[in-house]
Amino acid sequence: ELSAIVVPISSAAERTLRYQAETTATRAKVAELSGGRIGYIHIQSMDQVSLDRFERDLYASAHAKDGLIIDVRNNGGGSTADRLLSSIDVRTHAFAIPREGDRTRKSSYPQDRLYIQRYTMPMAMLCNEKSFSNAEIIAHAFKTLGRGPLVGQQTAGGVISTGSDSLVDATTVRTPMRGWYVIGDGRDMEENGAMPDFVVMQTPEDEAKALDAQLAKAVEELMKKLPKKP
Repeated sequence: ELSAIVVPISSAAERTLRYQAETTATRAKVAELSGGRIGYIHIQSMDQVSLDRFERDLYASAHAKDGLIIDVRNNGGGSTADRLLSSIDVRTHAFAIPREGDRTRKSSYPQDRLYIQRYTMPMAMLCNEKSFSNAEIIAHAFKTLGRGPLVGQQTAGGVISTGSDSLVDATTVRTPMRGWYVIGDGRDMEENGAMPDFVVMQTPEDEAKALDAQLAKAVEELMKKLPKKP
């Protein structure tokens, strides 16, 4: 005779478990499609919790990989885009060779000198129509800076900075205090979502079949950027 104790969990805890399961499955799919050459990180929100998770997972997910996909689909925004960019788009100004080190290797830099560890291997980014606000800013930046291919659907086009004020009737009102514009053409990011280099629809039929055409395209394009195997 078998018995089990069933302990109920909250809906928030269930969402967390489902998110973790989906992320793990997607990471495995990327490994399958790329022959183990590409890592994968999803950024759930542009907040401190997700930033800490990103910094923790960056080198674990990219360990022994030749490239990395960063996914900001279904990310509602926040304020950490620049801190993320400081990790994935640090421009090299020098290289360092330790005593008795390989003098032919001219792409290394001491990680302890950096404010945050950086990742310099090829990358791609995924975004969609449910990427909002600060998630859109990092998608715009990724494309503007030429860090790698941007794949998916155009982002929502909801990019402003706002603050909130309390009113005498205990309600609050949010007031825009800053606009964001693309370097170069000066395009307002509000109502002008980040347009991917490769636009890929994700249909309900794909969802029903557990197919991710956007992910497959990101892997396909990033594979073209990877160093050739000897």
